[in-house]
Amino acid sequence: MNKLKKFGKKNIGFIFIIPWLIGFLVFKAYPFLSSLYYSFTDYNLFTGKSDGFTLQNYKDVFTIAVEKTALITTFKYAFMTVPMKLVFALFIAYILNFKLKGVNLFRTIYYVPSILGGSVAIAVLWKALFNDNGLIRSGFALLGIDAPHFMSDPKWALLMISILRVWQFGSAMVVFLAALKGVPTELYEAAAIDGASKTRQFFSITVPLITPVIFYNLVTQLVQAFQEFNGPYIITRGGPLGSTTLMSLLIYNNAFVSYDMGKASAQAWVLFVILMIFTMISFWSQKHWVYYGDEEN
Repeated sequence: MNKLKKFGKKNIGFIFIIPWLIGFLVFKAYPFLSSLYYSFTDYNLFTGKSDGFTLQNYKDVFTIAVEKTALITTFKYAFMTVPMKLVFALFIAYILNFKLKGVNLFRTIYYVPSILGGSVAIAVLWKALFNDNGLIRSGFALLGIDAPHFMSDPKWALLMISILRVWQFGSAMVVFLAALKGVPTELYEAAAIDGASKTRQFFSITVPLITPVIFYNLVTQLVQAFQEFNGPYIITRGGPLGSTTLMSLLIYNNAFVSYDMGKASAQAWVLFVILMIFTMISFWSQKHWVYYGDEEN
């Protein structure tokens, strides 16, 4: 009994993390490693059968037209939404950083879309607004304007899905706003005395001092953009003609519609590697453009 008490006191920390450790191994580590195993097979989720190891799943990602198109579309989506979202978030945060009457109300209003934007209800509303018989095209028709078919035209569909993503800039804006409040006001005062305009102050003082936060938002938004699922799935289901089929949606379709878990796992791992590469490039590049206040040089 005494030995048990001594063991309990000595390993009390380990005992407390056992529930988390079990959850991590069962719900994180095991699915992670098993998906790597399945990616080299043609494992079928419905039948549970597999015919052995193969590299065909990985070859298909870069050779089959549908999968190549989904990969390219994912890149287009990420590189459209991330820069626009960061620019809008920083612009609005910069404006809301001024001492204006009722500014707290405006901060709340601008943050609300980031809370609602990713929900199913807002995606359904977005679809109702921009579909062929939606409110937007109906409004243009009343004005005698033949508006584009936003959701049924491949030239417009991806852009409309991207705008929904950009509309959710509130979370990035809040982070930018916190960073802007940390910039010393005496720097602006000194620059104003020297005759620097607001634009010059923004690019010479504000941007360099908040580059760590820009870097943080860049990495997080890039990761989220590559994993986007709700908008394309709810609004267009990947159409028209596959123009909004992102890798995440293709993975879902292969895994839970076609039950081809092997192919879906391979696609997920390709997406994971791509994200890792971009993240590593981002961390490598920060030494060239990110300024930290505690650096000597």
